[in-house]
Order: sequence, then structure tokens, then C-alpha cells
Amino acid sequence: MTRLTAPTTTSGVHPVAVALARRAGLVATGLLHGGRKVRRPGRRPAGTAEGVTALEADVLALGWLIGPRLRAALAALPAERLASVGHGLLTTLETAVGAHAPHVPLFKDFPRRVPADTQELYVRRMFALLLQRPEQPCVLCGRVRTVHPVSPCAHLTCVACWDEGYTACPICHRRITDGPFLPVVAPPSGGRTLALPRRAELLELADDVDRAVHQALAALLARRTPLSPTDQRDLLALVDHAGPAEPTWLPDEVPVRETRALLLDRLLAGPVEPAPTAALLDRYVTTATDVLRLLAVRDGGDPGLVESPKRRGSLPRPLRRALLARLDALGLPALLADLPRHRDRWLAAAENLHPFEQPARHPEAATAFAVLRRTTVTPDSRLGRVVAEVVAAYAPLIRPVAGRLHAASPAARVEAALASGDVDTAVELLAHRPGELLRRAVALAARGGAPERLCAAVAAAARTGSPGVLIAALGAVRAATWPAGTRLFFPRGGRARLWAEPDRRPRLPAVVGGELEDLLVTELRERAARLPRVDVALLDAALADLMAPFAERTASDALVRLPRGSARPLPDGRRVRLFLHWTEPAGTRVDLDLSVAMIADDGGFVGWCDYTRLRFGDTAAVHSGDLTSAPAPLGASEFVDLDIPALTRRGIRYVAMVVFSYNDVPFEEMTDAFAGFMGDPGNGAPFEPKAVEQRFDLTGRVKIATPLVVDLRSRALRWIDATMTGTGGEHSVARYSRTLARLTVAADEHFAAGRRVSLWELACWHAAGRADTVLVRGRDGGLTGYRRADGESPAAFAGRLTARGPADEVPDGIAEPRFAALVRGDVALPAGAQAYALHRAELDPERVTLLGAADLLADLAPRR
Repeated sequence: MTRLTAPTTTSGVHPVAVALARRAGLVATGLLHGGRKVRRPGRRPAGTAEGVTALEADVLALGWLIGPRLRAALAALPAERLASVGHGLLTTLETAVGAHAPHVPLFKDFPRRVPADTQELYVRRMFALLLQRPEQPCVLCGRVRTVHPVSPCAHLTCVACWDEGYTACPICHRRITDGPFLPVVAPPSGGRTLALPRRAELLELADDVDRAVHQALAALLARRTPLSPTDQRDLLALVDHAGPAEPTWLPDEVPVRETRALLLDRLLAGPVEPAPTAALLDRYVTTATDVLRLLAVRDGGDPGLVESPKRRGSLPRPLRRALLARLDALGLPALLADLPRHRDRWLAAAENLHPFEQPARHPEAATAFAVLRRTTVTPDSRLGRVVAEVVAAYAPLIRPVAGRLHAASPAARVEAALASGDVDTAVELLAHRPGELLRRAVALAARGGAPERLCAAVAAAARTGSPGVLIAALGAVRAATWPAGTRLFFPRGGRARLWAEPDRRPRLPAVVGGELEDLLVTELRERAARLPRVDVALLDAALADLMAPFAERTASDALVRLPRGSARPLPDGRRVRLFLHWTEPAGTRVDLDLSVAMIADDGGFVGWCDYTRLRFGDTAAVHSGDLTSAPAPLGASEFVDLDIPALTRRGIRYVAMVVFSYNDVPFEEMTDAFAGFMGDPGNGAPFEPKAVEQRFDLTGRVKIATPLVVDLRSRALRWIDATMTGTGGEHSVARYSRTLARLTVAADEHFAAGRRVSLWELACWHAAGRADTVLVRGRDGGLTGYRRADGESPAAFAGRLTARGPADEVPDGIAEPRFAALVRGDVALPAGAQAYALHRAELDPERVTLLGAADLLADLAPRR
């Protein structure tokens, strides 16, 4: 495991430039540089004006538009500088869409010349493998002097039999590094002009890079949900640019503890100065677990404390003393409550902290570690004398027994109360830990006890709970109150391994479940009503297809940042193309496989299309062929074409996309690995950048990815961004057919049923709490209006708006909306407005404050 650092690129693109382009659609020309000229087919640009036009064409071909301010800035650059900036910009955009890699499928003329009979193809390959001999006629066609060995596998192959269709060894499907089929190059584009994709967005100039960096940094640090890996990398790059040596930009509060750990690690990376270090720790370390998170990040680990890090070495003495001093300042009761939660990690950390070296400097911390480590303390030792004074001060909390210290943690007292059936006592104890109470509210309600006590405790806890915890609790209450179905798990560990099982939990009484839901929703609505007011808000009804963000810490780096569980309409056209590309590290052969599983409406597994079945239903699904290695520089690409009407006629309801690591090499060990889907490119080229709708990285110590499910009946794609567990090698669809069918149906039903809070609900809470007039853009593009009636509370207005009740008449000439939540930002908003848009489209980030889905959630944080 390597330590998380700011990203570097071999092309010379500055990581801050990448972060600003990705987060806000802003181009920092001063940070873009490179050596490649702006591409122009047929001739070299004669000057700056023609170079800008060529660059615009290249950017347009990738699915972006250059805004007027950016174009004017580019036109003002000297020709050589324009070429350098253009290279950096194109490299950034090509990487985002997946066009930075060559895409060469196994069969040259995919999808037209893919063999119809996979079994016959296999027999021909095995026949050639077993019977082909050097200096002999080809055993398949009988021609002479056409058989040659290829590298690196040395298989004897006949040029006459295989050369027209193959780009790899026909026998083992490994990429060829030397042999008769070279050179292998990416097929050219067919030349057809494609319409701009739905994801098309405007790129504008970052007029003030430092201001843009500080705005992006402030938004990340204020986020109240854990950062995804992509956000974490952007954070580190922005912190480095902002200047960690003199952090005048630091906020007073960083709500998410994992984000604090990343920030502190960056700020404390240099020589440790006692006074500034103590000030930083006092500001951002409020629990013992905060120290543990910092230590985990320093050792190259996970700030979420999910994966164990590898130890990097001892801590500098000044930092060690500062951390122990901060732990000591937290007090013994807090330490005794926090340390046992991660006992094994703290035992390992103690070896670096040396808490008993000078116990008089930090007596309460030393005592807490003595309890944790079950140390035998002799009264006449230096540690014993210090501990004796602490024990005397905290006699009811801690007691010595046979030379060792014992203390009952709050968690142990809760579990003891539940084990004895005393639910009311457990609720009373958990009332002092509001986050845990909210997370366990459903389990407590199911155990019995007095409902009024639980509801009162939940109401009090909700007033201080984070918005992420509140919507998670709301989803749990709905799932436990509504009719039982399949229970879907997205654990926080690993890379969000997904599994499902029948929901056997007892149903909560409707009265209890309804009251708990009302308490949570009311709290969130009241928080929205305390936000800054606007006259008019604009919402998009299609937000009902998008989920409020959850499990962000494991979200993939994706071109379109869809929250897990969200659904989007399939692109227009008959076909959808899935793609996969990877490059293996030197010295390691990696065989990834792109596969699809077909599931019927009743959840039964119907069939598949993968390396064992290149065609399903003739042309209903067509695979590009199985490449079994991916050496640089070409790597390997696989594609699957889905004919939506043809699949529907065969009784298929769902198509699940799966990526397997056949030979069990984790995704994180690849040099480059990503996948995605595109609309019908329609021109014969296997990869068309402008047709790409989604592209995402394959990362983590996992070997099976289940990123998305296509619902053919509704022509919708549901983004689940999850992985599956698997054992051994030789992974395939057939091996996991029942599991894939169960997970596919469970995921679609879970998110479509409304158990999870949608972005529509979240946006309605914002709009009803902040505005008296709300405009709603329907799925057909028409506008309807809602006005808060006299005497109608914001909560009641939010309920009416969320349910899409009867619309009100809105008079002409109303003010422009200054808050908007849209699927596509294709409206004109006044300067200073706030807007969430899944696709930024024409929104200018220099005029409009762009919000992410996580920002909408973060704004509902409790007031301090």
C-alpha cells in the first residue's frame, strides 16, 4: 500500500489544472504545458488563429465546448505557448474520457467480423496449437511458408488463416510484441460527425487561479460526507498549491474526520515546529480516533480505518510528544471510550508513540494506554506513581485489580444492557452518543422498549446529527417499515462490496416507523429553512432518478459523477457499446474480461456474452474478443455491443455489466485500467470519444467489478459502482450467474422503490426552505409553479412540493431563480446564483456557484 499523494502525470499536466477542470470546468492556462502540437488533420497550423480553431475542433471531438473568455485567452497566446497549452488541455480531456489510450480489439473489424460460433473458433485454435509444426504446411489451410512464430508466446500461426481478422496471437490471444501481424494500430475514426453527447459541458477560463483553488479547497474541506479517492487526490493537490507552509486559508472547522486526517498529514509533512503543530492539533483533533486516522494516513493507509496500513517507520520525537500531549488533553474518560473501538490498531500505534517513556508529561494518556495494553503496573515504578494519582482522581471510572487497570467502556455498558433486554437503558446510554443512536435506531425499535423514549432520544440526537447520518437513518427506517423485500448491503469497507439477502427483520409498526421518519424529515426540512433566502428556486423533476450521495469514500473516479443507485435514460439509438481498457505492469501478465449477464423479469439468469460466447442471439450482444495480456504501449481493449430491441425480444429485462480479473490480479496493480459505455458510435471505429457517456477507473484490491445495470424495459441505466467478492482465479459469468442475477434485481428494486433519499427530495427541502416560489421543470421540458400559501410552514410546503401536488399559478415577471437543482444546466442563471447540475452544460463557474450532490447534503448540517 502506497501513501496517498497528489497525482503526477507523465505528460506534464499539473494536478491542480486537472482538479479545476474536473471540479469546475475551469481551465488554468498558466498550469498547462507540454510538448505536443495541437493536432490538425492534413496540415500544420499556420498561426495562432488557425491553431485556436484546430484546438476547438479537437476539444469538440472529445465532447466539450470552449467558452468565449477561454477562447479569447487562447487567441492572445503566442503560437508556441498555444501549442503547449493545447497539449495539456487535450491530455486532460482525453484522460477524462478514455481517449488517451489506443483501443485495439482482438478482431480488427469488430463488430461485423466477430465469429458466430465460439466453439468452432476454439476448436480451430486448439487444432493449430496441438498439430502445427515448424516448416510444415498449415494444418488448417494447407498453405506452405505461411506459418511463423509470434512473440512473446512463440505460438506457430498461419498468416493466411488469421492475419485478416486478428490483432493478437490467434492461439492464446496475448498481445504480440514481434511477429507477422505487426504493426497493430488503433483503427481510425470512420469520419461520421456525431452530435454532442448529453454530458457536453462548457470550459471557461480560470481568471484568478488562486481564487479558484481556494474556492475548490474550501468546498472540499466543508464537505460533510467522506471524500471519494478522486476528491482526496484533488484535495492534496489543492493544498500543495495553496501553500501548506503558511495556511492562512485554513477554516476553523473541517467537519469530516477523514478529511481532517488528510489535511493534517499534508500540513505536518515537513519539519515539526512545536507551537504551530500544537495549534493545528488543538484545532482539528477532537477525539483519540482523530490521532489514529492521522497515523494511518502517515503510514500510507486509509483515513477511514478500513484497511490496515503498512508501517512506514518511527515518528519524529517532536510529533510524537505533540500527539501524546493532545491525547492527554482530551481527558481520561474520552480516551477510555475511544481507544477500545480500535484496540488492535492502538496497540500497534503505541509502539510508535511510546506512551510510557515519560508518563509524567501525559499522565492521563499513559493511564489510558495502560488500561488498553493490560499492563501490569508496579506501585513503586515511575509509571505506577503517575497512574496512582490518575486512578485516585477517576476512582469511579477506573480501578486496579491484581496490578492491572480495568474500566468499563460506554460501548460495553450498552451491549450489556441490550443483552439483558433492557432496551430503555441502552437508549439512555446511547443518547450521549447521538451518531451511534441514529445508526442503531431501527435495531433499537425492533427490540421493543418504550417507543416514546426512543422517539424522544432520536429527536434530540437528530438536532446534532450530520446530514449523512440522518438520511442513512431515514433510509433504514423506510426499509424496516415498508413491506419486506431483498436487503441490499453496501458496507463501508474495502471498495463497497455489494451483496443481497432476503430481509428477515421484523417489520416496525407503522406508527413507530412513521413517527421516526417524520422526526428525521422534519429536522432536515427545518435546517433547510435556516439557509440564506432566495426569491425563486428552479428544480428538475428528473432529479427523482438520482440518489442522494452515500458511500462516497469508495466512489470510482468517473467522467460523470453519478451518486450510487442513480438511474439515467439510455442514449438515443438502437445500440449501446460497453468498453474496457487496461495496461499491465511490466513482468506481470494480466487478463481482464468484459462480460455481460442477461437476467429475465423474474430474476432468472438467461444467458451471457463474454470470452466463452462471443455472440448472444446472433447480433443481440456481440463481444470483440478475449485479449489475455495487455503490455504497454498498446494495452488491451474489449467491447460488447448491446442491441436493445433484439435483447428485449428475447425476454431479457436486465443486462449487468461485469469486469473480471480472470487470473486474479487486483485492479490496483494495473498501470491503467478503466471501463465505461457509449452510445452507438455508428462509424465502425470501436472507440469514439464523443459517443462516451460514462468512463470510470477500476481501482482497489478487488477483482470483480459490477458497475452498472441496464433495465431494457425502461431503457434506463442504473449506476451501482460496486464490486463483488470472489475466490481463486478463472472468474467468469457462468461461475457467478446466480449471484449476479440476485444482485441485479435487488439493486434495481432497492433504489427504484424509494427507500433511499433521492436528490429530488433533497432539492425540494432546499427549495421549499429557502424560497416562496419554486419552478419545476418537468421531464417534457414544461414549467409548473408552486407558491407557499399564507400561513403555510416551510415543512408543509416541502411536503406538498415533494409529492408534486397540484401546481399553483405563478404570475409573469417573477425574479430569476437564484437557486437551481437540475439534471442539465442549460438555463441562464443570474450572477451569484447557486446551482447543482449533474451536467454543467452552459453554466459559467465564474458567475454561478456550482454545487455537487454532496454539497447539497452538506448544507443541511446542524447549526453550531
